[in-house]
Amino acid sequence: MILASQSPRRRELLALITPDFEVIPAQGEEKLPANIAPDEAVLLLSQQKAAEVSARKFPSGDVTDTIIAADTVVAIDGDILGKPHSRENAVEMLRRLSGRKHSVFTGVTVITPDKTISFVEETTVEFFPLTESEIEAYAATGDPMDKAGAYGIQGRGALLVKRIEGDYYNVMGLPVGELYRRINN
Repeated sequence: MILASQSPRRRELLALITPDFEVIPAQGEEKLPANIAPDEAVLLLSQQKAAEVSARKFPSGDVTDTIIAADTVVAIDGDILGKPHSRENAVEMLRRLSGRKHSVFTGVTVITPDKTISFVEETTVEFFPLTESEIEAYAATGDPMDKAGAYGIQGRGALLVKRIEGDYYNVMGLPVGELYRRINN
């Protein structure tokens, strides 16, 4: 099995399914058409990543391993919130999420010797209303900088979350329950 991601969270989550996998991160530039819906964006990006790693690992096209690629975004009001490019950008994202519900979408593509499977998982997350000092304190930890939507539910970002509807692990970046079922059916 090959994980087409360098995300430490995805490595940790895939280990719940199998301890035996190789990591080969996708290296290509993420390209999306303008005005693409968040669920379509993550699906397309996961397909691009899986195809790129498959082509590099199996140039003949004869795939002999299972390749798993995923992409996760946070979306609110139809806008995709990616990883913040600065502390100020993280603060802006957190202000926007404060006291509101948003969606976390993860697109997953699995390429096996027999087939290609792609799916999208959506989880709804609601934040507590956040004070400016809570937002600034969390941004100052540096934790938001490598996470879509500027928070990580598995760390100190848990203090921001009032409730979720859906798969907790999806918010971390890999819907392991659904992935396990898709791989094994």
